[in-house]
Amino acid sequence: MSTVSVAELKSAIAAALQQVRDGQAAITSASQNIEAAQGSLTAVTAGSGHDSVATAQAALAQAAAELEQSLAATFAAAEQAETYASTL
Repeated sequence: MSTVSVAELKSAIAAALQQVRDGQAAITSASQNIEAAQGSLTAVTAGSGHDSVATAQAALAQAAAELEQSLAATFAAAEQAETYASTL
């Protein structure tokens, strides 16, 4: 069984937290792109009563909501990892 020093463990946690921050940035970017897509689709399909338009808008709204939930989950995970690291 291998042992890891506290310094190595803290360093590994810090590296994981950086990956989380990178992921958060990607989620934020994706959210902004989805929002822009929703606006564009709304603009170009204004007045359309086609079911496909409504379905597309609903799918984009769902994607936006799920990205928001994902971002919240990453913040919760990071907080717990930071709490653990502070106890070391």
